[in-house]
Amino acid sequence: MLDMPSVKPWLTFSDWASKFGDISHLEIFGQHIVVLNSAKTAVEMLDRKSSIYSDRPVLPMGGELVGWRNTLVLLPYGDNFREYRRNFHRVIGSRAAMSVYHAIEEEETHKFLQRVLTKPADLSAHVRTTAGAIILRISHGYHIQEDGDPFVSLADTAVDQFSRSTATGAFMVDLIPALAYVPEWFPGASFQRKAREWRATLHEMVNQPYKFVQDQMAAGIAPKSFTSNLLEGRTLTEEEEHIIKWSGASLYSGGADTTVSAIYGFFLAMTLYPEAQKKAQAEIDAVVGSDRLPTFADRESLPYAEALVKEVLRWCPVVPIVVPHRVTADDIHNGYYIPKGTLVLANAWYMLRDPSIYPDPMNFNPDRFLPSGGKEPPTDPRDICFGFGRRICPGMHLADASVWLSAVMSLAVFNVSKVVENGVEITPEVDPSSGTISHPKPFKCSIKPRSAKALELIQQTPHY
Repeated sequence: MLDMPSVKPWLTFSDWASKFGDISHLEIFGQHIVVLNSAKTAVEMLDRKSSIYSDRPVLPMGGELVGWRNTLVLLPYGDNFREYRRNFHRVIGSRAAMSVYHAIEEEETHKFLQRVLTKPADLSAHVRTTAGAIILRISHGYHIQEDGDPFVSLADTAVDQFSRSTATGAFMVDLIPALAYVPEWFPGASFQRKAREWRATLHEMVNQPYKFVQDQMAAGIAPKSFTSNLLEGRTLTEEEEHIIKWSGASLYSGGADTTVSAIYGFFLAMTLYPEAQKKAQAEIDAVVGSDRLPTFADRESLPYAEALVKEVLRWCPVVPIVVPHRVTADDIHNGYYIPKGTLVLANAWYMLRDPSIYPDPMNFNPDRFLPSGGKEPPTDPRDICFGFGRRICPGMHLADASVWLSAVMSLAVFNVSKVVENGVEITPEVDPSSGTISHPKPFKCSIKPRSAKALELIQQTPHY
């Protein structure tokens, strides 16, 4: 039990990679846990044998006591899981399906540029507001309030609690499930009070936006959204309503925090690596020009910007340890016996820093993803960072689109650099937070318009 790390477990697991190789095993109170430190092994097990590697563990704290087991990320493998996935696939399951939402993304990202221009020091808050604005319009047709929107705040709070309640090794009840029956007043059972408070937040996050859509539909003024599409013209059973409500909440919560981490990581990389920034800006200037902002229509013509976004996803992994898979049948893999019920943890952080695949992995270098001297680029980080098999992130195309657009629009009009205080240049620290969803440590940077023309573009009224 003492070998199981509770803070930044990916670092301990990465040490195990050098000692024990691609697969490590530990056993805690009879629970088998297998840690994978190789993308190739993760694909062989979680992708190719997905019929038995796609279940989720019962997480006593985050899943059962708080209630996240009803969202797609922790939903047990079965009929409801397939129904949620079908709902997602229909709306955001491919780049082609996502194109319906391009105008929303472009409009909200333009508003992001305006917020950053007005208050550059509040970058983190602007990234959160914009991620919430995009996902709420897609999931529930809801337009956020400009200052302190209640639904955005609710999602931020709930998803932070998800990250803390599901972090590997953070709660003793996850290792000793019988503790779930200990009453709140019992000494050492403060986790029960936390679970009760966090459960209330989760239910507000699920019910309030759903009720908003119902009220709008009843009034005949509901815009098209993920939830309104699923409700349109149907009389629902209680179970169908549950699935639609929690599907919408899964989309809303899944997109409210993960892209925040990646976009904040992009700004950190631009602060620390000005050469990569200049190279991307030169490409955008040559292809798009200075008379308009980049749009999704430019994506195929901006190969360096594409490589830069891949490098952001590699260098700053949002979910360093992929949410655990649970094996539903005994398996023999490469001579190893994997018993039914084993938890499988894929260490994406190490896979994306594996020096045999990504030389000089701690360095931010988009060029590694461009063809060079007849050599094939290394594994696309998106094949790792969004998970594996049937549990791959269903919002991956939305996340990828959001990060790409934020990056190219920001680079088109802003210069990002280190802050100078009292004549001293402040170099941000690269120190990701612990938890299921990891964020770069808060940092200061200078964000200024590149030119008078760029300023004019930012200030235009968004029309998409």
